[in-house]
Amino acid sequence: QKSNVTSYGATSLAITTLEAFAGMWINAFIVCVLCTGWVKKKTLNSNEKILLVLGCSRFCFLCFSWVYCSFSIAYPNYLYVQLTFQLIVFFQSFFNCSNLWFAACLCVFYCIKIANFRNKFFIYLKVKIDRMVPWLLLASVFSASTIGIIAYDMADTKLSNNRNSTGRGNFSTVSGKVDKHFFQTYFIYVFGFVTSFTGVISSALLLLFSLWRHKCKMQKNSMNSLSMDAHIRAMKSILSFFIMYSINFIFLILSLIPSTKEEKYVAFLSLLYLYAFPGVHSLILIFSNPKLEKTLTRILSCVKCKVCMR
Repeated sequence: QKSNVTSYGATSLAITTLEAFAGMWINAFIVCVLCTGWVKKKTLNSNEKILLVLGCSRFCFLCFSWVYCSFSIAYPNYLYVQLTFQLIVFFQSFFNCSNLWFAACLCVFYCIKIANFRNKFFIYLKVKIDRMVPWLLLASVFSASTIGIIAYDMADTKLSNNRNSTGRGNFSTVSGKVDKHFFQTYFIYVFGFVTSFTGVISSALLLLFSLWRHKCKMQKNSMNSLSMDAHIRAMKSILSFFIMYSINFIFLILSLIPSTKEEKYVAFLSLLYLYAFPGVHSLILIFSNPKLEKTLTRILSCVKCKVCMR
């Protein structure tokens, strides 16, 4: 099959390729730094465990999303065939949902670890949160696997039905029909978004309330506290994810509306944002983590010195 790429498709593919590879580099940096520290110290704290699985998930998500985007634009006939399409849909759904759940787990972890409340249940969670992190990550993987299996089954059913109805060789109409039958998959995505989004909102509100109470105590006692810096650093990470998550959710809702789904500019903006989101938020997480920030600064300074010496 010859590639039949329009100028719009070529522009979209070029921009998404740049975003995808930039995001993969950023998340690969997080994974490499954490794995290096893991090998040296023989251990990982709970925060680093979440960041490690989040970086791996986002790296894989960008890989499969870029493959799907490239084939759907350049060679759609090679994409919408048995097994290939189902596997890409499964892995894309799995890694998309898992990285959202892992990021939500990170927000909840920051909230429980940093916020100060005298509630007995909250104190219990603060003591047990390090032991709960592996179970939270395992539950996130199980939920994402369930959504991926459902998406795989739906892709297999719809692709088989469309192949039988269109006959041999007419794959150009299959891609259009497959997209029309994916409302149920989008509904599953919305359910995953809403549940994880609820955890992010709750964490942000609780941490904001804790920060406000802590600030009032500091003003009364006229003293400084390191806890204030920890609150502010966690709030930056959670609020950035909250804002980006909200925009992501808006684009998802717009993609469900038939009148806006056919608009090229809406699809183009959605594509740009969805590919930029994993890399940009991971970059914010790097600058919110002292260890990752110092490592990145050291690498960039070394690269700058080598360039200057040349």
